Amino acid sequence: MADKKILKNVRGTKDILPDESFKWQHVESKVRKIFEVYNYKEIRTPIFEETDLFARGIGELTDIVSKEMYTFLDKGGTSLTLKPEMTASVMRAYVQYEINKQIPLFKVYYISPMFRQERPQAGRLRQFHQIGAEAIGSSNPEVDAEIIDLVLNIIESFGIKNYSLKVNSVGCQICRPKYKEILKDYFKKFYDQLSEDSKKRLEHNPLRILDSKDEIDRKISENAPVIYDYLCKDCAEHFEKLKSYLDEIGIKYEIEPHLVRGLDYYTKTAFEIISPELGSQDAIAGGGRYDLLSKEIGGPEIPGVGFALGMERMMMILEKNNYDFGKSSYPFVFIACIGFEAKRIGMSLAREIRKKMIPCEIDLLNRSLKSQMKEADRQGSKYAIILGEDELKESICIVRNLIDGHQEKIKLSEILEFISLKYAEEIPKD
Repeated sequence: MADKKILKNVRGTKDILPDESFKWQHVESKVRKIFEVYNYKEIRTPIFEETDLFARGIGELTDIVSKEMYTFLDKGGTSLTLKPEMTASVMRAYVQYEINKQIPLFKVYYISPMFRQERPQAGRLRQFHQIGAEAIGSSNPEVDAEIIDLVLNIIESFGIKNYSLKVNSVGCQICRPKYKEILKDYFKKFYDQLSEDSKKRLEHNPLRILDSKDEIDRKISENAPVIYDYLCKDCAEHFEKLKSYLDEIGIKYEIEPHLVRGLDYYTKTAFEIISPELGSQDAIAGGGRYDLLSKEIGGPEIPGVGFALGMERMMMILEKNNYDFGKSSYPFVFIACIGFEAKRIGMSLAREIRKKMIPCEIDLLNRSLKSQMKEADRQGSKYAIILGEDELKESICIVRNLIDGHQEKIKLSEILEFISLKYAEEIPKD
């Protein structure tokens, strides 16, 4: 009989093993504290949604919807999609639970996996993770400024300095149609040179040509008309106020007239944060305003703005810069037992120690004492509790300090208090 094939993770996905997961936990913990000081609460939405949510919300002609989504039929024949981004899901929840009738400004954050069937490369996986925030309920430019300030605070809190912020206004439903027609007229002059994707976009959404990754498309776009000449009064004022807020806060930015982002739901503000440390896939984060999204998915006209930050890409920068993630968790105390009766007592002691929320490990492989002590050292334990037949006869245990080698005998009736006091000494005082 042939050996069974060894199964591996799917192409474009990555296992985050314990020697790495503590780094992710460090980042997530730090980010949650930053969200807390900005008064953003966590939201968690299902990992899949009805496909129609993304088709209507993101736009059927976007690369995400037309090429990259993981879509399937459930047993009831409903088309479902693993979420490729979070904003549409958050807005769906907002509309479904009529949050506009409960909270004037809904400020939420998420840390979640997303799924897109793209070509895997550095910083771009098919299952990837995003940190993001949404502020729903206000069209005021100060909300946009806070969102930008928030994501930059997150990036800078990890010591990342080599980045630039690019901002733009993509107009609204009043002024953008005229600009689209101007763009159509411009790109039609170069129709034969455009990529096949851009030819398809030309009729329905020529703004997406500005977002093309094709080199010839990008070259043609360099001299395309800029949207600032066509913004309506409301959009122009909104953009000027946003820039004024950013100036006052002290945030440096570059105006990028061809920045449109890859999602159709953006209105007014669009922004992107890039870093040369990432190579060609240089965007760490991006976001913008989406005042029409709620209506697109069947809700009332509710304005919103948000951002999403790619965790894998930020982790690449942190690793490259030798960021100090701290150390992985370790058992404060390791219980080494010799013999069945000692193991029974050791298991009971381990439970009592763990109930005190003190990290504790006990040998479960019936190894020799020498091997158990090596394991305690390998795991970074500070203390070892040694239990054998001789110790049990005297109702004691031996406690060895694995840092300096000092050891002493402690009564079994007093060992829990002893370890608790030693652990309390390790906890930093506020």
